[in-house]
Amino acid sequence: MTIPLELVAPAGNADIGIAAIDHGADTVYIGAPKFSARAEAGNSFKEIERLITHAHQYYAKVYLALNTILTNEELPEALEIIKKAYDMGIDALIIQDVGLLEMNLPPVPLIASTQMHNDTIEKVQFLEAAGFKRVILARELSLEEIAAIRKNTKIELECFVHGALCVCYSGQCYMSQATRGRSSNRGICAQPCRHAYDLIDGDGNIIKRNKYLLSLKDLNNSKSIPELAAAGITSFKIEGRYKEVDYVKNVVASYRTAIDELIETNHNYKKASSGKCEFMFSPDAAKTFNRGYTEYFLYGRKEKIASIDTQKSIGQPIGTVTDVRDNYFRTDCNDLHNGDGLCFFNKHCILSGLRVNNVINGKVYPNKMKEIFVGTLLYRNFDIEFDKLLNKLSSERQIEIKMEFVQKDNSISLSVVDEDGNKAEKSLDVPFEPAKDTKKSLEQIKKQLLRTGKTIYEVTELKITPPESGFLVISVLNNLRRECLDELTKTRLGNHTLENSVFVPNNIPYPIKILDYHANVLNDKAKQFYERHAAEVTEPAFETITDIQGKVVMTTKYCIRHQLGACLKDNNSEIQLNAPLRIRDERNIYLIEFDCQKCQMSIIFEGEYSKE
Repeated sequence: MTIPLELVAPAGNADIGIAAIDHGADTVYIGAPKFSARAEAGNSFKEIERLITHAHQYYAKVYLALNTILTNEELPEALEIIKKAYDMGIDALIIQDVGLLEMNLPPVPLIASTQMHNDTIEKVQFLEAAGFKRVILARELSLEEIAAIRKNTKIELECFVHGALCVCYSGQCYMSQATRGRSSNRGICAQPCRHAYDLIDGDGNIIKRNKYLLSLKDLNNSKSIPELAAAGITSFKIEGRYKEVDYVKNVVASYRTAIDELIETNHNYKKASSGKCEFMFSPDAAKTFNRGYTEYFLYGRKEKIASIDTQKSIGQPIGTVTDVRDNYFRTDCNDLHNGDGLCFFNKHCILSGLRVNNVINGKVYPNKMKEIFVGTLLYRNFDIEFDKLLNKLSSERQIEIKMEFVQKDNSISLSVVDEDGNKAEKSLDVPFEPAKDTKKSLEQIKKQLLRTGKTIYEVTELKITPPESGFLVISVLNNLRRECLDELTKTRLGNHTLENSVFVPNNIPYPIKILDYHANVLNDKAKQFYERHAAEVTEPAFETITDIQGKVVMTTKYCIRHQLGACLKDNNSEIQLNAPLRIRDERNIYLIEFDCQKCQMSIIFEGEYSKE
């Protein structure tokens, strides 16, 4: 059995989703009009329907993200959104709130959002037994953990392979709600992980001042697609519903290339949708927004994964400064252009930036020379020439078709069959008229029938009968081709079928018996769901709690001690830090606890502090 490998891309809006499809995505996920985990990336039904129509031409899919937790009052509206989206033709629904499972959902396939904290075999087994079609795994899992889940389940497994990383386990972060009243589980995270903090030891000493201690680098597992597929992943997801179209074009094209390389060399896999992309640029994820890249925990805890000196994009490392003069510098990078944006860390490890105004004979004239010194490592976070390529037509995605043209005494006909076996045929009553130059006439027929450049089709085979063709007016040939391809598109869309998946409630036991606020139960239906599955909800969602002092607001596999070379499990640690450790921002202070047995860190809200 050949396994389809699916590339899933973000769609902040329909135009970005269409660009993702055109650059090779098999599926896009788009926010519902309300109740998506990226609240500012909601979309109208009209835009969602436009995206669906474009995607389905390629047998690509559209998943609707409605993955926030909901109040009792919001549940009926959420259900109406789901029903309307289903009627429009969405291919699956991504959810977090289990309260929806206690309602009369349409037969749409269900995907368990990563916000459901899908990190164990037992949890994934439960979701499979409960009726989900697919699980989006926790980002923190290693290849070995993924393979173990695959071995013990049959449900479809999806994982994130690229994009911004939440430092906390998804669905388990309450820091934004605690400090800003903006719930990450309600789609309005204030991103406290991207804020600056002081690190304080048990003696009150400031170990790190004004550093981005919780800000992680961005995920990039493009080189690990074969290993992930071997471990059981069939769906590779790119994060970024707040990202612009140039980001989506470049990153999707990068992963399309990587997945296609695997498919070409391993006959156990195949494409998940139709069409082949031709790129008018060389995809390179390093040229797109990134805070530096990490493989996270895919191969265990090895690298330093945080970017504590900046939370901003640094882009691609390009070289070092080799010479500095009054108004220009030289570098060992030889492909800089006027308008490029560069950045670097100064002697105080603070990110600074400049714009290239001119490059003459290896001399780089920037808009400012401050803080540049010999040996400075340069990054390019804006490549103007690359940006120009992405802002043009940067990809064409076409479906392979075979054509057969037949000319008879009183008619001509054109039949086509596409790579998926869909067929269409059109005929016109046209009397045979001998050509003065049969060779020239044959070439003219070929030329006009092959002119499919502005359609979604590419002709890979053309048969013309008889070879000694008669004379035909160009407009007649063009109309025949156009009508036949229009008919083929209608046939493709007509033959596209949505998967129906009726959710049937059951009472499979939930693997955790006592549930506190980490279960994110915000409505009565969600509580009812867990009770039906033999779990007791002892505490409602964090969003309802008034006294949050002493509460764990973040649980993460990332460890500040490990990042700073002070791991308690490593006898060769570079430095020692006296416990207990705390971090503080401009307003609040937090206690840090370390569970070295689980290799886990917890951040506990202690409240506001007075500045002295």
